[in-house]
Amino acid sequence: MTRHHSDLVHQKILQHAIFPKLLPFILLLLPQAWKGHCHPQCLDYKPPFEPQQQLVFCKDYTKFGCCDLQNDEEISRKFHSIMKNFDSLGSKTCGEYIRSILCQECSPYAAHLYDAEDANTPMRVLPGLCGDYCSSYWLQCRYTLSLLLEDMGNPQQFANWTASIEEDRNRFCDFLELKDKQYCYPNVLTDAELNANLGLVREDPKGCLEVCLQEVANGLRNPVAMIHANDGSHRFFVAEQLGYVWVYLANGSRIDRPFLNLTQAVLTSPWAGDERGFLCIALHPRFTTVRKAYVYYSVSVKKEERIRISEFTLSAHDDNQLDHSSERTILEVVEPASNHNGGQLLFGHDGYLYIFTGDGGRAGDPFGKFGNSQNKSALLGKVLRIDVDNNDEGVSYSIPSDNPFVGEQGAKPEIYAYGVRNMWRCSIDRGDPVTGAGRGRMFCGDVGQNKYEEIDLIVKGGNYGWRAKEGFSCYDRKLCQNSSLDDILPIFDYPHKLGKSVTGGYIYRGCEMPNLNGLYIFGDFMSGRLMSLKENEATGEWQYNEICMGRDQTCKFPKLINSYYRYIISFAEDEAGELYFLSTGVPSATARSGVIYKIVDPSRRAPPGKCRIKPLPVKIKGKLINFHPKEEFVINKKPTTTPVPTTTTPKTTIPKKKTIRGPFIIRKPPMPTRQTTRKVVRPQPTTEGEKMRKTTQPTLKKPTSATRVKPTAVQRGTAILVTTPSTGYRATIMTPVHSRISQTSINSTKSNWRPPPFLSTTSSPLNSPAKFPCSTPFFTMKRPQSALSTTAWTPYTSPKPSKPHKTLVSTVLPKVPDEILWTEEKQQNAGESNQVNKRPRGRGRGRKRGRGGKRLPSGSVRLVSADGLSDRGRVEIFIRGEWGTVCDDLFTKRAGTVVCRQLGFMTALAVMKRAALGEASSNVRIMLDDVECEGGEQSLLECKRSKVGKHNCSHEEDVGVICG
Repeated sequence: MTRHHSDLVHQKILQHAIFPKLLPFILLLLPQAWKGHCHPQCLDYKPPFEPQQQLVFCKDYTKFGCCDLQNDEEISRKFHSIMKNFDSLGSKTCGEYIRSILCQECSPYAAHLYDAEDANTPMRVLPGLCGDYCSSYWLQCRYTLSLLLEDMGNPQQFANWTASIEEDRNRFCDFLELKDKQYCYPNVLTDAELNANLGLVREDPKGCLEVCLQEVANGLRNPVAMIHANDGSHRFFVAEQLGYVWVYLANGSRIDRPFLNLTQAVLTSPWAGDERGFLCIALHPRFTTVRKAYVYYSVSVKKEERIRISEFTLSAHDDNQLDHSSERTILEVVEPASNHNGGQLLFGHDGYLYIFTGDGGRAGDPFGKFGNSQNKSALLGKVLRIDVDNNDEGVSYSIPSDNPFVGEQGAKPEIYAYGVRNMWRCSIDRGDPVTGAGRGRMFCGDVGQNKYEEIDLIVKGGNYGWRAKEGFSCYDRKLCQNSSLDDILPIFDYPHKLGKSVTGGYIYRGCEMPNLNGLYIFGDFMSGRLMSLKENEATGEWQYNEICMGRDQTCKFPKLINSYYRYIISFAEDEAGELYFLSTGVPSATARSGVIYKIVDPSRRAPPGKCRIKPLPVKIKGKLINFHPKEEFVINKKPTTTPVPTTTTPKTTIPKKKTIRGPFIIRKPPMPTRQTTRKVVRPQPTTEGEKMRKTTQPTLKKPTSATRVKPTAVQRGTAILVTTPSTGYRATIMTPVHSRISQTSINSTKSNWRPPPFLSTTSSPLNSPAKFPCSTPFFTMKRPQSALSTTAWTPYTSPKPSKPHKTLVSTVLPKVPDEILWTEEKQQNAGESNQVNKRPRGRGRGRKRGRGGKRLPSGSVRLVSADGLSDRGRVEIFIRGEWGTVCDDLFTKRAGTVVCRQLGFMTALAVMKRAALGEASSNVRIMLDDVECEGGEQSLLECKRSKVGKHNCSHEEDVGVICG
């Protein structure tokens, strides 16, 4: 599996002097199951999937699980490596046990079996077994436990410990048993409740489909539209109601120059709910060659309000900017009122431009005898279709010859459909990715009057009934009873108790979430409700399901959230077909509270590699503004299904109650492994007791005179080369430490520490063959012989020094560009995370003098180590004239490498979480949180991160690094 890229404990860490002191506490934590609601989840913190190729070894999970064929082959290789230690009878007796245990990495419930549903908690080294199964395993094959654990760091230390519990069934099963009878293996395979709807979209008890979200953009002013160029770049263009259009690249960064700026021409206001403004943008379907864009916005001409559809040409000098001087008005329609402005532009699969206008405003379409919508001599309340190709000379557009009312007396030839009230957000179905079914269908949400909101399927020449009908019911009874109405009913409507302003959505046709294929997802602006429709292909009826945010553990995946701002303005899809919606906490054209969310199904994903995209390069002029999510991830907060109501009230961080720290548990972000060799020098013993201890095998407990073990052939005071092979990816009981530990000696300190009771058994010699108790005749397992480490077990806690201890820190501070900080400070003061500002003038601001009077650049880092070591310690960063810490959330080895390179080292060997290398005092500020780096940045300030000083952590989560 991909866990080879997430080895969490390197063997050198396990050989470190501190590891023997931690092992008992770590192993005590391993059997603890997560208490709470469980769900399908893999060990990479992602949903399960259906492999593209059938599995050969772990066949139980060939339809749905967490392994692809490559993972399956890796597990098979490990299995056969273990089987080399058995004779034929042993292979027959224990092979199935070992196969079953190894294959639980492929189970769709692997995360629960390994206690890995929460990335912030320790993870089991082996899957959790049911009690009866564990007893049977102990009775038949208990001595295989050491083989299953032999790649978990230091094989000798684990071998000593496993030898001490293999003779005791209670202790053996205390280690392996998962107390949750429903989810333990093998019950998890046969439980009817768990397997009934496995892999389908998760539903709550009320039938609400549970999804999660990923924040992809924020700080927007009423984002009304998001589109893509379909040119392979995977850029997307986001329009704000105020009149700006911004370009976002595939990596989430935004270009600081707007694609289009019509703020001087657009008619809008800061009033909440004002429907006027910049409403839509559409790029020509052959944008790479035609290079034209079309926009829909409100204008005032001689105090007369109009809607304007204009054409722009792409700049000849910048592929990410329109030529503002190229505007050409395609169509203008007078608006009798300030509401019901319509506002949708679409290019159909036929290449024509579709324009959706409102009925003119006010209430009840009071214009004329039948209203604008039923009047085919008016352009309001219509779906228009025009041809904008080959219009460089002469008229701005032409009429398609097959428009339904061409030649009809008194009818506007542009009309494609009529009888609509105020269609807000329409989309065209891409079609099923395999069969192409549904391709070209046009869906629209039509905002209702007093009672109902509706979803319509637009067809040529269709009359959608307004103002005669509202949804399925009559609005104007006289018109409704007119036999010549011949209207097309909506595919769905809903009453105002569910919402009062529909926002049309999309049929999902993306790759990443196969469960959602064919699901029409839409929402309501006023209620903030997310909804879905699924067509019954046999009957043609549409089934309704509400969509809600995942509860409990459902959204506890990296980068996912389960809350959103209430006012759903629009929906969108990217170039790959993935689905998004745009919402805001303050529905004003000037409020920077708009956010774009990607919809994520936590129940099933596509197989790894199937949906991989490679965006084409984009030439950039100007600067890129990195994206920093505002919402904290579910993985770091208590889940909620309540939409965020507003953005006007700033969040406050409640300080966590400081607790007395016990033995620390190192956490487990992903980390690769490396084959290394280390020279371990053992000091000469000075007392008779030490001489005896130095020549004996440790049993992973503190040696005493009452417990002696067989001596090894290792001579006292000699240097031994200890070869450290790569750890298996299940070595996840500690932090992602993949490292070459510095050879600095670590002093041990005497104390009254004693090992926990479960390690009080004397271990069996490891150099004698072990007999497996089973039916006669016995079979033999060949145990590999190895020299054991004789490092004395030193206590974790050390006595207080007699004199105050001065903390030593590393102050190797290379230069970092100051502009990084000044931009961030300006953004903080202005409250606008996406605004670019110049560095303020003046000397000496934001700096502090270091050694020798040298001023420290903003973004400088140092490692604070209580042991005075220069290559490791708690990470502190210098910002705004003071030093502060960095939270460990999302902090990986790449971010650690950025720190280490600043300090003159080559790379980060390890990232230590949960203040493993020291916790700062309460008077030290926490500067950065949610830091995500690519590895090539010059400073952590250049990485994706939260704003300076904004965090949701305490000093118990201070991150540390080990450099080398």
